[in-house]
Amino acid sequence: MNREDMLARLLAQAADEGADLVTLRAVVEEASELGANRVLARMGLDDPAAHTDLSELRELLQAWRDAKASAWQAAIGWAVRGVLALLLMSIAWRLGVVELLK
Repeated sequence: MNREDMLARLLAQAADEGADLVTLRAVVEEASELGANRVLARMGLDDPAAHTDLSELRELLQAWRDAKASAWQAAIGWAVRGVLALLLMSIAWRLGVVELLK
């Protein structure tokens, strides 16, 4: 018996006998499972390799985040070094070090 049949039977039981708490919980559980399976099927993640695919995608996403963070750190590091070099050159200019080199 598939999930759709089970859900139909539970709904019929709830309509015939009244909806007690156990029946309502079973209806909710079966409806959630059915909905989750439909979403996974629509997304193409209903095959046995889906878990592996998702794991690989998570690893790829983490690698992208790490690379992006590393690139930002490198860019900020180069910017700070450039500002410090300009500051050092301006201090040398003010102190007249350029005149001493001539």
